[in-house]
Amino acid sequence: MSPDLEPPMTTQTPHPIELKSYRPPAYLVDTVDLDVALDPERTRVRSRLAMRANPAAGDADRALRLDGEHLTLVEILIDGEALKPRQYKIDDSSLTIARPPAGPFTLEIVTEIAPEANKALSGLYRSRGIYCTQCEAEGFRRITYYLDRPDVLAVYTTRIEAPESEAPVLLSNGNPVKSGRIKGTGRHYAVWHDPHPKPSYLFALVGGRLGVVEDSFRTMSGREVELRIYVEPGKEDRCAWAMDSLKRSMRWDEKRFGREYDLDIFMIVAVSDFNMGAMENKGLNVFNDKLVLASADTATDGNYEAIESVIAHEYFHNWTGNRITCRDWFQLCLKEGLTVFRDQEFSADERSRTVQRIADVRTLRSHQFPEDQGPLAHPVRPESYIEINNFYTATVYEKGAELCRMLMTLVGREGFRKSLDLYFDRHDGEAATVEDFVKCFEDATGRDLAQFMLWYSQSGTPEIVCSLAYDQAARTAELTVTQVLPPTPGQPRKKPMHVPLRMGLIGSNGQELDLRLADGEEVADGLIELRRQKEVFRFTGVASRPVPSLLRGFSAPVNLTVELTEKDLEFLMVHDSDLYNRWQAGQMLASRIIIDIVTAIREGRRVRPGARLAKALGAALVDEGLEAAYRAQFLQLPSEADIAREIRKDVDPDAIHLARRQLRTLIARMLREDLLETYRRHLMKGAYKPDATSVGRRSLRNTALSLIAETGERSDIALVAEHFWSSRNMTDETASLSILADIDCDERQKALEHFERRWEGDLLVMDKWFAVQASSSLPGTLETVEELTRHPLFSLKNPNKVRALIGTFASANPIGFNRADGAGYRFVAGQVAEIDGFNPQVAARLSGAFRSWRLLEQGRRRHAKKALTALAKRPGISRDLYEIVSKTLEA
Repeated sequence: MSPDLEPPMTTQTPHPIELKSYRPPAYLVDTVDLDVALDPERTRVRSRLAMRANPAAGDADRALRLDGEHLTLVEILIDGEALKPRQYKIDDSSLTIARPPAGPFTLEIVTEIAPEANKALSGLYRSRGIYCTQCEAEGFRRITYYLDRPDVLAVYTTRIEAPESEAPVLLSNGNPVKSGRIKGTGRHYAVWHDPHPKPSYLFALVGGRLGVVEDSFRTMSGREVELRIYVEPGKEDRCAWAMDSLKRSMRWDEKRFGREYDLDIFMIVAVSDFNMGAMENKGLNVFNDKLVLASADTATDGNYEAIESVIAHEYFHNWTGNRITCRDWFQLCLKEGLTVFRDQEFSADERSRTVQRIADVRTLRSHQFPEDQGPLAHPVRPESYIEINNFYTATVYEKGAELCRMLMTLVGREGFRKSLDLYFDRHDGEAATVEDFVKCFEDATGRDLAQFMLWYSQSGTPEIVCSLAYDQAARTAELTVTQVLPPTPGQPRKKPMHVPLRMGLIGSNGQELDLRLADGEEVADGLIELRRQKEVFRFTGVASRPVPSLLRGFSAPVNLTVELTEKDLEFLMVHDSDLYNRWQAGQMLASRIIIDIVTAIREGRRVRPGARLAKALGAALVDEGLEAAYRAQFLQLPSEADIAREIRKDVDPDAIHLARRQLRTLIARMLREDLLETYRRHLMKGAYKPDATSVGRRSLRNTALSLIAETGERSDIALVAEHFWSSRNMTDETASLSILADIDCDERQKALEHFERRWEGDLLVMDKWFAVQASSSLPGTLETVEELTRHPLFSLKNPNKVRALIGTFASANPIGFNRADGAGYRFVAGQVAEIDGFNPQVAARLSGAFRSWRLLEQGRRRHAKKALTALAKRPGISRDLYEIVSKTLEA
């Protein structure tokens, strides 16, 4: 069969794969010996598998079915004897041997593939002269025929051969065994052995001309581990931060969770063309180069923080994902949610715990809450899927992390560590389930977590409705809490959840009150646990009417509805000892004001100013007792998407944008002098540093500058331009460029042209230039984006470029994408259709921008539905895109 490297197209409605249909594999693989002879057009792969029947599978069907796509079969042998064509069957997705030997046997398969033609970037592909693999979730089947599922674990030995001039570096999983030249051929080889059993999705191979940065790490047991980061030659000087982040991650995991690295070498490879952010392949992490390369000139503070976080995330997978993997893809949260939680905790320890928590919640609300409220809602552990690539979602990752955080809240930090120790001891080297994970918490702490398991099976965001009644005569405060569980696709009725609600009561003097229930029990750490649909908690010894501080630290991923006046919110903004909730009070007050302005705009009446909010923000701005990074967060209003989710029906993005800008302008004019003083006081001198304190100061300074620009005064716009031209690092340069990109002024075009001339030779920096223009709220941005798709440095084949330009426009420009004439929808749908022809994963992710279309006002709904319908009817639509579009339309 000749290789067909175009993605498989649907000719009929795809059938979903269901969790309830899980069956153990009929066969197991003990060892995998791969011999890969690299060639751009005809790479030959010889696999030698030591196989045996799986006793756990029973005797119902003993046919051996191997997964395989876009492969040319050259030869197949069992125990050294070649099979005849009648002894096996091949179709577009599999190779089936009806009657394999009853006992253990060796299966050898030789296939050929064409990496250069692989534009889907899944399996083994070649881009910019570098061979690279991406096997999660189901890419290994594009390399050779195999049981490509996560519950088949084997020990791999990989031999790679290639022309030495073309690929002097040859890498795979595990430890290097041997290498050498093949005499008289100009070719060389390298052999790698990974002693730890792993599923096929963790296999990795890299070959090419690469530079390397080397270091070492001494583990807590005294072992010396070699560290290497491979990059395109000439970029080695931009790896220092990634290497430093790796070493800090390794040390942190030892101290916090007792996890020591287990190979002799740990490697990271950075490539330019990669569908994912990064991949945790055992001992050989493959990264999108934007999450490795950094220098003061080319990377922002946000880039540095992302590199630190993702380096840590992929390293932490060594234990939570590699040593213990997931039994099936429905258990994806078991490795991703847990590892996101671990990288969040790492970042909190490395930087500011409160600021990190705010950032985590912002991400959850902006990415995961819309999933829960829309047609793509699914449980943290889904019940079914058509294409697994579509379930690498915020629900699995971010909400999955929140479930781990709730477990730590319920059992305590020590109980959490004890439970994870048991999990590692009990399931090391296994493919586990969510039940296995939670059972370790029950066994280690004695807690009953049966009801907590509903968080894994019920989709949607619970709403927690609270009201506080105060009885002065009895000196009691009564908190009534009700769970509201809205219906989601496929789940019209829900059971009450087990919700940890951390809280406090603040007296009129601003002091925390002791929490004691009517039966005399003290509420430890302010934690109450909700288990029923409606519950009442009565607190005694309350001398005066308190203000409740609820859901402290965002103790559960819920929507909180509470009867608080604006005066109460202003009080919490000043007095709440929980800094997260102090910030949250400001967000709630700002949301109310913006929504009131939106309503006033629609009704044609006068707008309430919001001066008291500005005063409260001003108090935080000048409070030197608060971290600079926290004050920067405090000044940032809820996003337009946040406001749209609050309105929930007949959303008018233009009205939201106008209302939010009006409030920002009011704040800027009222606080102008304090903002200018903050801007001047936080001028950074000396060399650039990415440490938490320096990042916080730059963040506060640039946040102040963005508000100053809202005054519209010529002198303030000139200040932004001066900031751009005098910038000595990429953080300040892009911050000021973003501000100017949103202002119709001469300085805007001059800055954009200068940035392009200066950085046109650096593809990663140019992604920032594309993104800045795509996010501009000025009229004509859509036309600018359309023009930029023809820019010489833009390519639909490069996922980074697509995300920077089209992805930013679709997800970060609500008034551009949601243009009233529907042009934004038509443009994005057209780009999605074109990309789907060669990279369905990227197309499907991009189409997620339409997920909230039913919340829009009628005219926009009509345009969005038309664009989606056209996509759904497109001939040859991929499985990936079909699943997203069909669900988006059906809800």
